[in-house]
Amino acid sequence: MKKDWTPLALVPVIALVALPLVGSAPTWVTLTVAGLAMGMMIFMMASGLTLVFGLMDVLNFAHGVFISVGAYGAATVLTRMSRQMEAEGLASDLSAMIPAVLAAIALAAFLGWFFERVLIRPVYGDHLKQILITMGGLIVFEQLIHVVWGPDIIPLPRPGTITGSFIVGEAAIERYRVAAVVVGLAVFAAMWLVLNRTRIGLLVRAGVENPEMVESLGYRIRRLFVGVFVAGSGLAGLGGAMWAMYQEQVNAQMGAQVLVMIFIVVIIGGLGSVGGCFLGALLVGLLANYTGYLAPKLALGSNILLMVLVLLWRPRGLYPIGKA
Repeated sequence: MKKDWTPLALVPVIALVALPLVGSAPTWVTLTVAGLAMGMMIFMMASGLTLVFGLMDVLNFAHGVFISVGAYGAATVLTRMSRQMEAEGLASDLSAMIPAVLAAIALAAFLGWFFERVLIRPVYGDHLKQILITMGGLIVFEQLIHVVWGPDIIPLPRPGTITGSFIVGEAAIERYRVAAVVVGLAVFAAMWLVLNRTRIGLLVRAGVENPEMVESLGYRIRRLFVGVFVAGSGLAGLGGAMWAMYQEQVNAQMGAQVLVMIFIVVIIGGLGSVGGCFLGALLVGLLANYTGYLAPKLALGSNILLMVLVLLWRPRGLYPIGKA
């Protein structure tokens, strides 16, 4: 099948259109890197949801809880390893960040397994019940977060290696934003390799398009569903950890606060499409940063307008399943 490259042109088009509007090349570079970093973090939070939505046909409005729990898991580890972060050097910072990220992924993945087994499984195929029960789960688990970690906002200082900025020409670029771009690209590359170069990926993609066929070939689609849900929850936890360090604080509502943006990305990209989700996240991140600089009050509305325009152009999203 011939590759459709047209949607990929949207990223450079938006960036080039923004350049004369911003007026300053250094400011444009700073905003562009910030937009790419934001897009990568949104992608990490949204990629699991697009697989769950596309493969399992589950409207999981509790996805924000996995983000918040991952953020709290990372914050718990980082606050207990503050001495490592105080020591200068990449090795000492990595010795704190890697366990924090692993804790975020593991905690969110376990919560995802619990959600699928206890809350989601009884309501497969019923969207109305899925919306009601996952919204209820979101409220309940946000309150449980208050019980476990307390109601106060937890400050989360970044490790020294990814704190501060460096100068490229006349543009100031934050180290953390560059790190977020690198991590996001690594996650996308890993997901692409798994989905396109492994048997499990083949089954996942086939299950998205035709679950009955996969079942008829002797594979247990239900077990595949559980694995996808757990993996998607773990990715949300990773995104939550990155988002927490980006905001330098953690609160129980932080996942719910970005849920609208995540759903916009999933819809723009095309349900079940990881490539579409990646592209949609970049578009949302760039547009939010450019608009936030030029017209701050229109930042969220600009992403809704982007979704409307994309759906008018391609009602199934940029890369609906079967095309990406």
